[in-house]
Amino acid sequence: MTAPVDLVIRHARVAAETHRPAPGYPDLPRADTASRGGVRDLPGHSIGVSAGRIAWILPDDEVDLAALTDAEIIDASGLVALPGLVNSHTHTPMVMFRGAASDVPTAEWFNDHVWPMEVNLTDRDIRLGARIAIGELLLGGVTTFADHYFGMATIAEEVEGSGIRALLADTFFSSEGAAGRERSAAFARDAAGSANGRITTALGPHAPYTVDDDDLRATARDAERLGVRIHVHAAENLTQTASSRSRDGRTPIGILHETGVLEAGALIAHGAGIVAEDAKLLAPYADRVGVASCTKTYLLHAQEGTTPLRLLHDAGISVGIGTDGAAGSMTLDVWENMRLLGMIEKYASRDATWATSAHLLDLATRQNAEVLGLAGEIGALRPGLRADIVLVDFRTPHLQPVHDLAHSLALSAHQGDVTTVIVDGRVVVRDRRLLTIDLEEAVEELSERLPALTDRSHGRRVQDYAP
Repeated sequence: MTAPVDLVIRHARVAAETHRPAPGYPDLPRADTASRGGVRDLPGHSIGVSAGRIAWILPDDEVDLAALTDAEIIDASGLVALPGLVNSHTHTPMVMFRGAASDVPTAEWFNDHVWPMEVNLTDRDIRLGARIAIGELLLGGVTTFADHYFGMATIAEEVEGSGIRALLADTFFSSEGAAGRERSAAFARDAAGSANGRITTALGPHAPYTVDDDDLRATARDAERLGVRIHVHAAENLTQTASSRSRDGRTPIGILHETGVLEAGALIAHGAGIVAEDAKLLAPYADRVGVASCTKTYLLHAQEGTTPLRLLHDAGISVGIGTDGAAGSMTLDVWENMRLLGMIEKYASRDATWATSAHLLDLATRQNAEVLGLAGEIGALRPGLRADIVLVDFRTPHLQPVHDLAHSLALSAHQGDVTTVIVDGRVVVRDRRLLTIDLEEAVEELSERLPALTDRSHGRRVQDYAP
């Protein structure tokens, strides 16, 4: 007998879950297709949701219709259901600077544009930027994001109102003194479990070049005490790694290792400067350390290096897909960053058998959940997991015909194909329309603030970029 549910998705093709490809899979026999990753493909299935969790996934003809009497029913004929995508590194309020600092080198981007503009931030700016960003994320099929920014209590309120899920870390620099670290820890303590459990927290030291060793050690102790991870920028490019070595003989990952950050558990943003010796430091902490790759940012800023997926994969380190903030990447499009990462990896390795479509989907869903410390809660469609579900319209020319579902999702689908988004069992996007956020009002108000926000005549900046 089918258990009664609150919500049911009927007649869907369900991309239920992925699995991690084997280490070194391009070197394995081509006939061993399972080693290259895979997607559990369930055509003609229904998904039942109860109390925010997936209750069952059954073939359409095995569903007891009596169990649907009190349920909201979504007809997903022609649609593919997949786990909600995860954005493992972003700065949501930075949509307010989208396009305000383009076509400039990284150091100039920080020192002459973004960090001077961030001096002007008000709490209202942060609220409006976060609201617009969350709308963009939801419309693109992202049900969970990891944020690293100032004013995190305000962002948490926007998360609660929008219905999205988030891992939130309040950013701090050592230049703030003890107050910055203490503020970040207080937020992590107080906000954990809020928004009906949709908010988890982390500590937010900015980076090893803006947070000193003593503060990183104290942060590691705070993380152990609070039972949270540390979200930190590190080894953002190979130039930064070389600079760190030259300055004090350590790589950025080496610094995180020596200060206890890796042992405490870390979400490492970017990692494009991770080198072979770093992989040996990361591997012992594979159960609590992951890397968020934001490929579009590295390409737009012409940085040296991209996240070394093969090195990290073979070392057993989870890698997720992030977007960075829209000030640097222009969009919060996880689909786009997934495709770019895959194509860069194939091109750089000169190996078309590497970075398979199934592997890319695994990064955007299951491994992203691991990177955030949320494995076992999200990242797959399976009874008992949170009901974070995205429906993608496959009745469009660019998605037909379908020979391999993973290929179609990873390389042909885009965020405009998302029709319905469900977070924690609640429909937050229906027929491509947001149900929880008034974007028009937020965009209009933020537009009026732009002249004051982008003013740099004061000659100040929130921090100096000198990694």
